[in-house]
Amino acid sequence: MDSSNGPLPRVLAGPGGPAADVLADLPGADLTTLQLEVARRRAAKLRGPDVLRRYRADRFTTPAPLAFEVLRPVEDALLSAAPPEFERVTLSPVVPLGTHSTVAGLAQHRVVPTGRGTEVAADPTNGLALEAAVRRTGSSPVRLATVQRIVRAQPPGPGLFAHFSLFAAVTAGRDRGSLAFEREHLIEHARFLTTAVRTAGARAAGFQVTTLDSRFADLAASVQAALPGVEVSATPDRAVGRDYYSGLCFTVTADFGAGPAAVGDGGFTPWTARLLGNAKERLLVSGIGVDRVASLLNAPS
Repeated sequence: MDSSNGPLPRVLAGPGGPAADVLADLPGADLTTLQLEVARRRAAKLRGPDVLRRYRADRFTTPAPLAFEVLRPVEDALLSAAPPEFERVTLSPVVPLGTHSTVAGLAQHRVVPTGRGTEVAADPTNGLALEAAVRRTGSSPVRLATVQRIVRAQPPGPGLFAHFSLFAAVTAGRDRGSLAFEREHLIEHARFLTTAVRTAGARAAGFQVTTLDSRFADLAASVQAALPGVEVSATPDRAVGRDYYSGLCFTVTADFGAGPAAVGDGGFTPWTARLLGNAKERLLVSGIGVDRVASLLNAPS
């Protein structure tokens, strides 16, 4: 985010130096105390009509444009498709400050911070990665799945919402050599993700693979051999998310009657390796947009 324009320079300028430097250097407990006091004073100036006016105007607080009864069946369909080995967890709506930028590399200005050293969840796979890292012991993989309503401070635009629901799953484990972990769990995720979109109502599902490291080049063929009823294709020209994943990433497509459309994403990441300080740790993450699937499923024919 470019902070050279707009009101930020004026706000941060002062006789004692940039205010942001002073605040950033405060001990965590002191900064939390200050932020809570500022919030208390600002809230004390508000009255009912002020809050209602903000509720009506703020895209982060207004309800989803899709009805509850439209979204809920899609959530249930996606969760039901995950194998029983995946433990369903209910994540907190907040994660520690810096989770999305430090672990996943998401730009911090796209995350909504709180006044208590946390930030609002912007991607459930990040929260699942934290929980998987806590649970990682021994050689057995950790499999987790969830549906979470998240908030993302992205510019408004067609199909871009301030808050939306994602189905997410992660598998965390230890490197077994010869890409054995990667091959086994990529097939597992591909199988249940494509099953999930069909369970939600898609006529057909596709799995598009982008190889980011030549060592992963034959994994797409392994997926196709394991899922003969799914169209598996290579997308070497994919531009989005190449820095987000390592080794290999993929896109899940679904056809609800108007042709294939992207509804999900995933790939291998170094997140648990970073969290645990162990280069042998492996993590595969995947997700499907609940609102995206519901919109396509209920689009006018």
